[in-house]
Amino acid sequence: MPMFAFEGVSPTVHPDAWIAPTATLIGDVIVEKDASVWYGAVIRADFGRIVIREGANIQDNSVLHVGDGVCEVGKNATVGHSCIVHDCTVGEQVLIGNGATVLDGAVIGERTLVAAGATVTPGTEVPSEVVAIGSPAKKFVPLTPSARGWVEHNAAIYQQLARRHAEGIEPL
Repeated sequence: MPMFAFEGVSPTVHPDAWIAPTATLIGDVIVEKDASVWYGAVIRADFGRIVIREGANIQDNSVLHVGDGVCEVGKNATVGHSCIVHDCTVGEQVLIGNGATVLDGAVIGERTLVAAGATVTPGTEVPSEVVAIGSPAKKFVPLTPSARGWVEHNAAIYQQLARRHAEGIEPL
């Protein structure tokens, strides 16, 4: 996997985390136990620190970047395919839907689903246990039973899938 030190600071990856061979980690990145970073994802921490908490997953082609502070993806959170997560805080067990964007200073509350394609604008605080909808995401509705299922179970599905990839992929 491509990992790069930047100005003397190297990524730190827990031995029980899984990083896809085509994911790229640069600088002050911390990936905790049972977290996963999937194919084509880029996590670039050249201004500040990016922390991927235990059990979280960053899916294919997503980009995480940070300003002067800390960008954090909470425990058992999911950043879906092709998302942009920039200099913000993603709470525990959050699901950021495919193609969504979360921008500077935004805070996503625990067990929240940011709808696919939504844009959470800078400084927005999204409450816990809602679905954030729209571009910009200004509509917050209670989790439906279906959405709650995705929020509650997606991290475990990806933890198991990461173990399968760690054991089962082979370059051709």
